[in-house]
Order: sequence, then C-alpha cells, then structure tokens
Amino acid sequence: MSSIVDFVTVSTAGLEASPIADALAGLRANEARYITNKYGSPFTVSTPDEDPETLQWVTDILREERDIVIASPALEVSGFEADGIRFGYVFYASGLAINVMYTLADGGKRAVGFKLSLGMEIPEELSAFKFARQRSKLAGEIRGSYFVIKGEH
Repeated sequence: MSSIVDFVTVSTAGLEASPIADALAGLRANEARYITNKYGSPFTVSTPDEDPETLQWVTDILREERDIVIASPALEVSGFEADGIRFGYVFYASGLAINVMYTLADGGKRAVGFKLSLGMEIPEELSAFKFARQRSKLAGEIRGSYFVIKGEH
C-alpha cells in the first residue's frame, strides 16, 4: 500500500529491512521535502511489488546507460510526473537512493542521481563515480553523484 512520506516526523516505516534504516529514512524525508516544496506534490512511496514498472524503468536506465546493476534489494519506489518531468526513485536496503529525472520534452534535462545515506560505504557497482558531500537537517551528511542520460527511455 502506498504511503505519503512525512518529512516533518521522520519514520523508518517501510525501511526496517535496512541495517541503516534511520539514516535511510532521513534521506527519504530529505527527498520528500524537496519534491513537496519544489513541485507542490506530496512524495508517495510504494513497495517494489506495488510499482514494478518504476523499479524496472530505473533498473533498465542504469543497465543500458552505464551497465550498472545494483546488488542491494529495493525496499521502496516512487514514480510520478510533475511539470513535464518523469521521476523515478528507488530506496535500497544498503542505504542507497537513486533518482531519475527525465524531462519528457525533446532536448530536456535527463539525469540519474545517486545518494548515499550517512554511514553507507560506496557500493562496488558505483565505485567509478566521485561523490560530493552535502549537509541535510533531515539526513545528516549525504554523499551524492550523478550522470546525464544520453538515450531515450
């Protein structure tokens, strides 16, 4: 059953299978605050079984664009459209969050972002990326990286 992420009261609901559930919950809340404030829409998450299309879309982009396969199991996904952009988020048990921002109009910006929860090591499959650090009131320190999507998805 899908649920709206509350970024005022951070909860680990849905993320309990992660060994760093508290940090991942903060990261998820940080993403929820961004989407809610920027696009005026609540950030809703589902299990991968409830929204397999979003998980498959993100997985296919990673594999086709950079030959990346994430080893950690997905715990939650979020897929939606806002302001002409298709979004796909996946939150993994390892503490990794991946988001795809894909402008639907030709020539628009399209990218994949990686964010690591506080205390998470860089996974082997992402070792080629350089990660920058940022501070978040909800998530503590976040390390992030991204790549630009070249193909059509």
